[in-house]
Amino acid sequence: MKINWNYIKAFFLITLVLFLFGFTNYRNEQQKITIVNVKFEEGENLFMNYEMVNKLLIQNDEEVTNKTKSLIDLNSLEKQVLSHPMVENATAYITVDGQLRISVKQRTPIGRINTNNGSYYIDKQGQFMPLSKNYSARVPIVTGVSPSENIDDLYELLSFITNDNFLQKQIVGVQIVGKDEFILTTRVGNHKIDFGNLEDKKIKFKNLKAFYSFTMKNEAIDNYKKISLKYNNQVVATKKD
Repeated sequence: MKINWNYIKAFFLITLVLFLFGFTNYRNEQQKITIVNVKFEEGENLFMNYEMVNKLLIQNDEEVTNKTKSLIDLNSLEKQVLSHPMVENATAYITVDGQLRISVKQRTPIGRINTNNGSYYIDKQGQFMPLSKNYSARVPIVTGVSPSENIDDLYELLSFITNDNFLQKQIVGVQIVGKDEFILTTRVGNHKIDFGNLEDKKIKFKNLKAFYSFTMKNEAIDNYKKISLKYNNQVVATKKD
């Protein structure tokens, strides 16, 4: 019987490859985490710092550094970071050289709500987030919010302001009055703008921009103390005494 050495060579080659793969995989799994690398998306760590994130990276009441890769539960670590009210998204992974890397995206506030019971932010997704000791966001200050009030209209208004470059720089205050009606405070001129409700908001803001463009060009913006956009698709401005 003739021996087919090609089959025997192929068998041993496959066995060797499987052995090396298993050995390499075993050594990789037994490698310890040498460093934790925290990265904030878009290069911003305004509300949180690296120490705050590191404190969230605890597994079974122990730090993950010096633990073997096989003992690291990445999904659990991501959930722990996501549980922080200032975090919008988090992704964790382990590199070949034993680094635990976690990418953190912080929430983006669009308004700061002040109440008798305290202050907090509302973010671009309509979620509440606490204030930070590390940074204070330059967003409109919102007053007049009651605990039982639906804030859908407020969120819609703040989102519109945030997405408009002129309004984002100009509107510094939002007061809720009456039934879903708003009074806006401006940076230039410190004007009180009776905005009314959100009906025809695009037209109202378009008229407001036209008014500011005209009065700034003629250096007359400081002659007015109050502006109304509430009625009949027009701007009604009240001059100072």
